[in-house]
Amino acid sequence: MTQLTTPGLAGVFDLTATGGGRHTARIDATWQGWSGPHGGVVAALLVEVAGRAAAEPLPVRAVDLRFLGRPAIGPMEFAAAVTAVGRNTAVVDVRAEQGGVAVAAAAVTLGRAVPSEVPAYAGAAAPAVPAPEECAEFALPPEIVPAGAHFEIRPATAVLPLTGAAERELCAWVTLRLAAALPIDAAALAILADALPPALFPVLRAPVAAPTVALSLHLHAEPAPPQPVLVRTVNASTGGGWSVDDTEIRARDGRLLATARQTRRVLG
Repeated sequence: MTQLTTPGLAGVFDLTATGGGRHTARIDATWQGWSGPHGGVVAALLVEVAGRAAAEPLPVRAVDLRFLGRPAIGPMEFAAAVTAVGRNTAVVDVRAEQGGVAVAAAAVTLGRAVPSEVPAYAGAAAPAVPAPEECAEFALPPEIVPAGAHFEIRPATAVLPLTGAAERELCAWVTLRLAAALPIDAAALAILADALPPALFPVLRAPVAAPTVALSLHLHAEPAPPQPVLVRTVNASTGGGWSVDDTEIRARDGRLLATARQTRRVLG
């Protein structure tokens, strides 16, 4: 077995190559989310495995993740298969398993930056919010969400979870504590996309389980300088036991780093 030594989040989860395109990792109990391991961590590990499976280190452009079962805290195995798409693009299909049963799968698209005559566009302007040092820290209850201890969350608006508010959105400066000094790469963005509670939580008075069923992540810029980043998540719709959130992640200078769409099953 070969321990991967590339700097980044992989070392935190003991991501290890075991041969034949397979890897193992371990998610410990501090990463327990609402109803299982933090979904962003599973996504991040799938992204890390995809990057290592590719023939060359191309930037991650998109991640399309589906949970196929209910992951559990503990060891997880990964298998990857690469499909080259022309000279500049590769798609890596990655599967996560526990006890021989698939619990998640993702298609990760990687692509080279190439010259283009089309003018660049960096997306809409960033929302006007106070600087992170002007925002008070908000802690998720550790007895409900142990994984919350891995994040420093500073709400940038007055809207908070479980307050019976009218708004269905949350906006906060977020720092991933274990990687405060690392650039914000694709794996870190996958975790940060799932850092805030579901965007329907402000209208509630008590939490409900809302596990992620599908997550699509799209990268818009090169890795950012160290954190914090501004995470804004908006509830696009909720009904019939399902809920869809749209999330954007921005660097402190306002650059759009990533957007995500998350489909959740509402169990309550």
